[in-house]
Amino acid sequence: MGQQSSKPPAESRILMLGLDDAGKSTLLYKLKYNEAVVTVPTIGFNVEMIETEKKASSLTVWDIGGQKKMRTHWVHFYQDTAGLIFVVDGSNRRRLNEAKRQFDEVLKNEHLKRIPVVVLANKQDLPGVMGAEEITKKLGLRKTCSDRDWFVQPCSARTGAGLEDGFRRMVQFIRTPSLLSDEHIRDTVNHLKATAISAKQG
Repeated sequence: MGQQSSKPPAESRILMLGLDDAGKSTLLYKLKYNEAVVTVPTIGFNVEMIETEKKASSLTVWDIGGQKKMRTHWVHFYQDTAGLIFVVDGSNRRRLNEAKRQFDEVLKNEHLKRIPVVVLANKQDLPGVMGAEEITKKLGLRKTCSDRDWFVQPCSARTGAGLEDGFRRMVQFIRTPSLLSDEHIRDTVNHLKATAISAKQG
């Protein structure tokens, strides 16, 4: 899971995806500038660098447009991605199945294999919004993300609540990746085999 290197790079490339109107650009600018910026649908992409708390490293966040015509281009941004942030409109149950289909399709790509995922459940300031547990169940995250580190963070792009927590979680995943990488699993299996042979010969 996660990165195989124990030392994270000084700059990590983060991909931020989600359906149109999920609030991706709004929350990115709220986090970056602490301002409620009025945005228009992103045709193309936005790129912003977010410094971590200790400024020892930074996240370069690629916010890609979520309209149907843009989703076919998402694949061109997958390579060299250290983590995925998927933004969901927590107030819109009608489109959650559509979001799940896109999310599942994204995670199938080889370039995104086992990278950490943070789902931002946006628009928590609205009434009747879905919380983290409901979104976890409806996206099937426990099954879909069983091979990687993942977390659901309720947030509000309008107020800024939860945004720092979500990005902080991503930084933690990148800095301390899970040990269950292919290399670690292979080494563990080989070690167990060698131990079994040694015990049998002894």
